[in-house]
Amino acid sequence: MPSKRFKKALEVVDGKKAYLLKDAVQVLAKFPKAKFNETVDLAFRLGVDPKQSDQMVRGTVPLPHGSGKTVRVLVFAKGNAADAAKAAGAEHVGFEDMIAKCTAGWADFDVAIATPEAMVEVRKLGKVLGPRGLMPNPKTGTVTEDTAKAVKEVKAGRVEFKTDKAGNVHVVVGKASFKPEQLEENARAVIEAVAKARPSSVKGNYISSCTLSATMSPPVRVDVREFSNN
Repeated sequence: MPSKRFKKALEVVDGKKAYLLKDAVQVLAKFPKAKFNETVDLAFRLGVDPKQSDQMVRGTVPLPHGSGKTVRVLVFAKGNAADAAKAAGAEHVGFEDMIAKCTAGWADFDVAIATPEAMVEVRKLGKVLGPRGLMPNPKTGTVTEDTAKAVKEVKAGRVEFKTDKAGNVHVVVGKASFKPEQLEENARAVIEAVAKARPSSVKGNYISSCTLSATMSPPVRVDVREFSNN
């Protein structure tokens, strides 16, 4: 049974209507608040076939106002790259010791970064980190010589997006405590990034639907026609 708060939220939103992004954020702001600071995210249903490698949609986007989330970073590196990562604020830095911990099942971090040199060994963690979405990847800027820059970008609110097996994408755009204009700017950056990531092999409608929601709220449909590449 939906809670009283959820039912009140349903009275605020028109489930059949697709709102302009600015209006969608305003509707979300009118929902009754939960007792904790809810996470706000965008959910996309894309007109892609995720089984086709050339239709995989993946990338990163810096959120203008951050994600509101404390991001714990692990960096696989040695020497100067390790020192730079520590100075930039990475919680966990190491090489053989960190590989051993991960092999044993430890995964108390949100993002993993590695130098190209370290990736020779880190690749062996594919079966451990891959299913959790924690594997460093050059496409998302998490395999790099410049570990300090990568750590700072991730900490500042750079988020990753990737299609799941059903062709859906979920991306965090902030917290319910954010001002509406902050959520709007973050969400706009994400929608534009997903739109630009359209694979050239995709024909017809690309973004089938897009909804904005908080952890405990109903979804608000977003009209994406104002964004190109659909």
